[in-house]
Amino acid sequence: MATDYDAPRKTEEDLNEDSIEELKSRRTDKPSAVVDEDETDLAEGYELPGADLSGEELLVRVMPAQADEFTCASCFLVRHRSQIAREKDGLKYCKDCEG
Repeated sequence: MATDYDAPRKTEEDLNEDSIEELKSRRTDKPSAVVDEDETDLAEGYELPGADLSGEELLVRVMPAQADEFTCASCFLVRHRSQIAREKDGLKYCKDCEG
């Protein structure tokens, strides 16, 4: 069956039903997308500055810098030796800080 794409898609009856007031009421009747979350559950994931962490234990194993690593004198991150951009007065600087 052939389709007439020039024909109006809504009939006169449909156009009369869609008044502005009706469209506004439809928009306000939709449920909101706000999700109620428990504030105490959210607060447990945040650590406040100056909080007492004396009772906490480290859950990661801290290792000293390896032979193929260095500590950048600017950002103080431990990096692989391939990241050395400059060495001055015995201090090493990474490519990120020098770039």
